Amino acid sequence: MKYVDEYRDAALVHKLAAAIARATTRPWTIMEICGGQTHAIVKFGLDDLLPKNITLVHGPGCPVCVTSADLIDQAVELALRHRVILCSFGDMLRVPGNGLDLLTAKARGADVRIIYSPLDAVTLAKENPAKQVVFFAVGFETTAPANALAVLTAAREHVPNFSILTSHVLVPPAMRAILGSPDNRVQGFLAAGHVCTIMGTAEYGPIAREFGAPIIITGFEPVDILEGILLCVQQLESGRTEVENAYSRAVRTGGNVHARQIVETVFEVCDRDWRGLGVIPQSGLAVRPAYATFDAARRFPLTAASATGATECISGEIMRGIKKPHDCPAFGTRCTPECPLGAPMVSSEGACAAYYRYRSRQPQLASITQAI
Repeated sequence: MKYVDEYRDAALVHKLAAAIARATTRPWTIMEICGGQTHAIVKFGLDDLLPKNITLVHGPGCPVCVTSADLIDQAVELALRHRVILCSFGDMLRVPGNGLDLLTAKARGADVRIIYSPLDAVTLAKENPAKQVVFFAVGFETTAPANALAVLTAAREHVPNFSILTSHVLVPPAMRAILGSPDNRVQGFLAAGHVCTIMGTAEYGPIAREFGAPIIITGFEPVDILEGILLCVQQLESGRTEVENAYSRAVRTGGNVHARQIVETVFEVCDRDWRGLGVIPQSGLAVRPAYATFDAARRFPLTAASATGATECISGEIMRGIKKPHDCPAFGTRCTPECPLGAPMVSSEGACAAYYRYRSRQPQLASITQAI
């Protein structure tokens, strides 16, 4: 296959769905990790094509969604109190913190700018030498190389007024946390193909063996996802717990060695607080001491983390696979993309945003044929 359309072929999609039905004899619960996969499942109605005893649940695969409220507060503080030029990708602006979001801070006079590459923030710092420029570096392993490259570029080109506020998170520790939770219901995973293009597949084998959960590395189109589900079901039915690469057109066992080297040069592994999940040990990336001058958390005196107040948002349960967006009483009423209670309703990869966009006007997604 060469083109995207081939991965959306309706006949092949239905053929794969029928194969999954034939392979399934028992109930199974499978979690897709990536928010992009969640949106494809909901948009194309893939879960409606599966047998009733296959349940798909949605994981913490949206980096915007899992960024803690405390880090949002720190970004707002940088913009409002320290008067930096705060640069961010657009989907971070409306994510609620414990207090304000970045869009509200911008409305109150903060210099908050949407950019499309961390290198744009480096350029902005060079163009504004009298101002401090901070890039809000959010993401999984996929975006870490570009953010690390921005730090290396600023160091090489002597841009002293550039720094990053880091909120990088790592996928494998989150999978361990989900599987080790006492209320876990996940029996197998669809792993995010783009993460594995960077990091490779080696980290997943010990998880699959320790918890007895097959892990299938998949892409993001309907054919990719259903192939991944079929492989996962076949393993579950046969009692196997292995890592399989169903995204070999992009993923190699060793990942992208050069990108990994860049990440390891700038970042080191640290504990990270995930919104809705709590602190997961060794699940984040922090700037190494050698590059401390480019670490906004070290450069600026920031207010200590505050306790998050009670909220009716159930995003933590959604991202652990315990509930789905429609289980939230506020979904689509008190919580909408225009007035979100939680991050998964804001982000373009959030599960709640996917359900609101594609499932709030049923029976819009009656069939995969209509959807594609």
